[in-house]
Amino acid sequence: MAMTIRFPGNKKVSAEFDGYTVATDQPKEAGGDGTAPAPFDLFLASLGTCAGIFVLSFCRKRGLPTEGLEIVQDAHWDEAAHRVSKITLTIKLPKGFPEKYRDSLIATANLCTVKKHLAQPPDFEIAAV
Repeated sequence: MAMTIRFPGNKKVSAEFDGYTVATDQPKEAGGDGTAPAPFDLFLASLGTCAGIFVLSFCRKRGLPTEGLEIVQDAHWDEAAHRVSKITLTIKLPKGFPEKYRDSLIATANLCTVKKHLAQPPDFEIAAV
């Protein structure tokens, strides 16, 4: 998939692909305008939403309740290393969710494609032309 990265002003950076534009910006305290999430925030959101679509699909495929279903994601920041050292996803199950599916649901969340790319990252090649 090809994306075109553009620079619409100040510290805004956008990614254009498949007819979509994903906007990013830096917070005001970092010199941006605070008009959109920062790129790293979108990265973190991609982890939670990826796990979320796997969890939602699991439930729907089995006719399980989804009202009240949510995932709470926490990123644990390591100040010394200046990076996230741990990400916790807590799946809040709806009332009446069958206990027999709990472990399978967790395993399904672990199938997230974004998470798999962190476990086995792609090679990067950067060129300037």
